[in-house]
Amino acid sequence: MSTLVSLNSSVFGTNSHRPESGGNDDSALLDAYSRAVVGAVERVAPAVVNIEVRHAGGRGGNGSGFLFTPDGFLLTNSHVVHGASKIRVTLSDGFQLDGRLIGDDPGTDLAVVRVHSSDLPTAVLGDSSEVKVGQLAIAIGNPYGFQASVTAGVVSALGRSLRSTSGRLIDNVIQTDAALNPGNSGGPLVNSRGEVIGVNTAMILPAQGICFATAINTAKFVAQQLMIHGHIRRAYLGIAGQDVELPRRLVRQFDLLQDTGLLVGSVEPGSPAMKAGLQEGDVIIELDDLPVTGVDDLHRLLTEQRIDRPVQVVLIRHMQRITLEVTPRVSPPAGR
Repeated sequence: MSTLVSLNSSVFGTNSHRPESGGNDDSALLDAYSRAVVGAVERVAPAVVNIEVRHAGGRGGNGSGFLFTPDGFLLTNSHVVHGASKIRVTLSDGFQLDGRLIGDDPGTDLAVVRVHSSDLPTAVLGDSSEVKVGQLAIAIGNPYGFQASVTAGVVSALGRSLRSTSGRLIDNVIQTDAALNPGNSGGPLVNSRGEVIGVNTAMILPAQGICFATAINTAKFVAQQLMIHGHIRRAYLGIAGQDVELPRRLVRQFDLLQDTGLLVGSVEPGSPAMKAGLQEGDVIIELDDLPVTGVDDLHRLLTEQRIDRPVQVVLIRHMQRITLEVTPRVSPPAGR
């Protein structure tokens, strides 16, 4: 049995050697950091919920989510609620409500759930295109059922690709070292202003400090489609990629109005992209005369209306500007 020991001045001595306040000492920096974390948590934590699910046969699980409308729409991960026969949502004040799955998208590991209430606290959705490597990142969730647990770190990298539980790649993922544990899935990743910049989705085991969140700009688009249609029927090219900065000489050479594009990381065999001649290493900059500055742009442009309709894809390959015609097809079912 462990014994609790009082750690008082008799153990550690008095504070007579504490540095004087003021100046550029470390305590001032720590205070500023603490204030940023505390302020962000106070703004977002009331909107964070715990989600308990039951599946046919009695199997259960839990995760996190966060409210983004006052009438009860919340974001979480698809893998938290997919196939659930019952969803129970616990609000930050402990009140419990039944949840209804509005729709989920295993391709981005996102889902929208609805609880019927009003005047609920909501989280402010930020702009993930403004996120910088090294900035403060705060994760809030319910790991192992511990309500509203907070971890903090920094944004470690941007533009990552992560394979979802469906087997498909989630593009434009934010990497952070803010610790995640089972039960954090679906909770918000927040900046110092208390704005949600990502939806926490995964951790790499057994590594420490390598955690991931789906960018909030992707989540906004997916949530809107799920709320309108209940599902996402996408046009599909068959590529995986990430955002990349364009060399300035290319921007000048081709008189581009953008300084980023989409780097093709892989091309799926037999896909529309492969049939059209796209290759790994190509940088897509336009689709049907509309700029593609990264993954979010391509997701928005590959709408249902472009299924089975030829599109013009402009790309940079070996310092040359090339236009290819690609005919997207309907996105294959999740898990294929």
